[in-house]
Amino acid sequence: MTREFKPWYAVYVKPRHEKQVAAMFRGKGYEPFLPMYKSGGARASELPLFPCYVFCRFNPDDRLPILIVPGVFFIVGVGKTPAPIAEDEMSALRAVVASGYPLRPYPSMKTGDKVQISAGPLRGVEGHIERTLHNAQLIVSISLLQRSVAVSIDSECVVPAKDRVSRGGYAFGY
Repeated sequence: MTREFKPWYAVYVKPRHEKQVAAMFRGKGYEPFLPMYKSGGARASELPLFPCYVFCRFNPDDRLPILIVPGVFFIVGVGKTPAPIAEDEMSALRAVVASGYPLRPYPSMKTGDKVQISAGPLRGVEGHIERTLHNAQLIVSISLLQRSVAVSIDSECVVPAKDRVSRGGYAFGY
């Protein structure tokens, strides 16, 4: 039996309920994704990279089981139509989370060079580069949410990415 392709969607949830919602999605047979990062400070803990959002694969024509999960407010979309997240953006985010490199939330970028990583566990991942005084960071964005994640990288592994048409803005909805 072939697995039907289901796109990723962002589900907006009640604050501090991301883990419970992801567990309920998993219990209903869905594929949730809740990227986490380790917060700094005296009381270090794991926090969602995208507070109030849980990513999930599902058929948008059968979204009622998603919407009735306690803690779910809505599915991010345009008007009342859920908007899928670009598969390449989700693949990049999943690769960055799986890499084991330290992560942190990052404000969405409007400018910067689009790059691709040429070697290492992030090989092939595209994002924007930001250079600081001491290192380089790859910024991976989820355009639909206007949110980004930063990961420190070896600047020797960065090459310019091929130009692609970027997508326009989105509104939040049902």
